[in-house]
Amino acid sequence: MFDAVERDIRAIRLPRWGRVVAAEGVVPWLVVDPEGVPVVPIRRFLADFVARDNRPGSVRSYAYDLLRWWRWLRVVEVAWDKATPTEGRDLVLWLKQAEKLRRSPRTKSAATAGTVNPITRKQYLDDRYKPRTTRHSNAVVRSFYEYWIDIGEGPLINPVPRDRARGRRRPNAHHNPLEPFRPDARLRYNPKVPKRQPREIPDERWNELFGGLRSNRDRALLALDVSNGARACELLGIRSVDLDWGDQRVLVCRKGTGAEQWLPASPEAFVWIRLYLADLGESLAPNDPLWWTLRRRDRGDGLRRQPLNYEALRAVLKRANDLLGTNWTMHDLRHTASLRMARDKTLSLRDVQVILGHAHLSTTADVYLIEDEAEVVRRVQRHLVDREQQIQEPTQSVAVGYDASDLTVLFGGTPQ
Repeated sequence: MFDAVERDIRAIRLPRWGRVVAAEGVVPWLVVDPEGVPVVPIRRFLADFVARDNRPGSVRSYAYDLLRWWRWLRVVEVAWDKATPTEGRDLVLWLKQAEKLRRSPRTKSAATAGTVNPITRKQYLDDRYKPRTTRHSNAVVRSFYEYWIDIGEGPLINPVPRDRARGRRRPNAHHNPLEPFRPDARLRYNPKVPKRQPREIPDERWNELFGGLRSNRDRALLALDVSNGARACELLGIRSVDLDWGDQRVLVCRKGTGAEQWLPASPEAFVWIRLYLADLGESLAPNDPLWWTLRRRDRGDGLRRQPLNYEALRAVLKRANDLLGTNWTMHDLRHTASLRMARDKTLSLRDVQVILGHAHLSTTADVYLIEDEAEVVRRVQRHLVDREQQIQEPTQSVAVGYDASDLTVLFGGTPQ
């Protein structure tokens, strides 16, 4: 019934309708229309989302996906409470071939967009929507409509349906209590996502990257990250009081759970932190952020010190990447630290899980307990070389008492 609607997907262009804005009050981020008025259905959903103890970063992410959904509904001229699986399906089809809306055209990055860096072997981002973006969009839209269906004020059908296999109308109906519950059926229009291997920075490349940094603050940040694999947002949240100089630990606020956790740091990282604080030229109050930068304010009073944010941290790596011709990211540092710990025979997988802050041991095992592809290739190459040498080596003379022709039949080759 819903498939009767046919649209020219390639001809659709999303309008620049509305925007996501920071807000005061319970809901930290809102979707507003061109006049600045909050979109009420989204605001009510986000209020419920916040009440379920979700963090501001997640609220912002959901708001942007719902803004895209609202723009899509305006283009196809369907009211939000009249949407059907056809609209959900067509949005997925549109995301597969569309280019992202950009505030300004690419300049320097236009030549590298979508290409593979010859040094890091990593692909540069392009303007296409990735499968993970589509999957996240589907999850957000489905969650939005589940809320409205549950309270009885939305449509009767969710525009992002599940694809339940035949014979599985009741998920986990015959569940074995000794085994974990299987997740319910996948979303019908979710694209497949290839499993990515963690991106490790080789030691020689790490030395080049570290040498390309311009300040002791930047060296302290990267040395700290590569020693314990903390996430960028966790590093930026460190305060002056969160440094344990005696035991060489730092206290971070974990992403997702918000729990505080002490993480070890290398002696080298604390040396660079000490040098950075000496460069800062002023003592920090206990609850002051640890990382600061100089920025020019609009008030015309020159450079002012302010806490380092994520965009400024990205700029640190961008300057080093431009110098080296690479495209390393902060998450590559986390992968590097994780793989170093996973390969250490003195550390258990449980140790690595605790330091990385994974909720489940299976997450750590699935991502980091893998064979290094480069090492596998080297071992196979050694096997091929050894085999070639064995073929070329002269065969040994036949011992007394054995017939050479019989051994030839049995083992092959040409015994002497």
